[in-house]
Amino acid sequence: MADHYEVLGVERNASQEEIKKAYRKLARQLHPDMNPSEEEQERFKLVTHAYEVLSDPQSRQQYDMGGNSPFGDMGGFGFGDIFENFFGGGQRGPRQMAERGQDALLRVELTLAEVVTGVEKQIEIDTAVTCVTCLGTTARPGTSAQVCDICRGSGQIQRQVRSLLGNVVTSAPCGSCRGYGQTIPDPCVDCRGQGRTRARRTLDLNIPGGVEHGLRLQLTGQGEVGFAGGPAGDIYVEISVRADEHFERDGDDLSATLEIPLHDAALGTVIPIETFDGSQDVEIKAGAQSGDIVTLKGKGVKHLRHNGRGDLHIRIQVQTPSKLDSKEKELFKKLAELRKSEKANLAKVNQGTFGRGRRR
Repeated sequence: MADHYEVLGVERNASQEEIKKAYRKLARQLHPDMNPSEEEQERFKLVTHAYEVLSDPQSRQQYDMGGNSPFGDMGGFGFGDIFENFFGGGQRGPRQMAERGQDALLRVELTLAEVVTGVEKQIEIDTAVTCVTCLGTTARPGTSAQVCDICRGSGQIQRQVRSLLGNVVTSAPCGSCRGYGQTIPDPCVDCRGQGRTRARRTLDLNIPGGVEHGLRLQLTGQGEVGFAGGPAGDIYVEISVRADEHFERDGDDLSATLEIPLHDAALGTVIPIETFDGSQDVEIKAGAQSGDIVTLKGKGVKHLRHNGRGDLHIRIQVQTPSKLDSKEKELFKKLAELRKSEKANLAKVNQGTFGRGRRR
């Protein structure tokens, strides 16, 4: 493996500023836009990697000491670090490069009609998907990851520090490979070494009947794809139910108010109404009063966790006419006189019955 100092053309005791100047000079000369040849591109990658290692004082010191060799007093070492080292705390070995993707929250608005029986919807989401070029490996096709030359693939840098208990060796994630134990010298251009890209995706939602406002449905593995081909997160769909103009919901039951004329309430009738199941006949019995309830069984909301549906309750509201023409007034007067006569006759009958009872 090429020596990083030789790659940059500097002495081993070069200052950080000298290393930076050497890198900038070589980067301008070897940039792929200026030198498209494969040989110069490979050299550019070596220069870039060498600078990444030597520009960080910690990784440079470890590189100078051979990668895994312990080095001198770093200071700032506490009892917590000692106990972790003695009793098995902290991470051991390189961490996995692939990471789980993030979860996402979507809000979907439904009508009450869609809630009653359930609905299938398609929505478009902007999310992270696996890179089709590198298939999630993060490396340019034809290349692969390489063992980190700082930590030698362990993902950890060992440090020897002085403490009250003497010299202690502890570990910390490698700054060069970020604890992965490997580096990607030639990242995929299309995803910029992420293993994933942003894309629009169509999501099929099968929303069951009976969901309520504020309920969240979990779609496992339908969220963003993780870094470096990691598993996808979940999508949570939060339900928002739009208020309906005619019907109200109470659990899995529905209710509505039906206004009927006074004569229909008195004589009785059958009135068709539009429900979520189409036209349904509501039977109004003679003598119906405001506040009476007519129930249509099984015409409510579908039960979410078991079969069947709730009921639809129709509340009767009798309309009293506020304006009457002369003919209507005359008819109501005649009706009133008839009702008075009926009451008078009923009173006489009741008196006779009461009188006969007293004589006995």
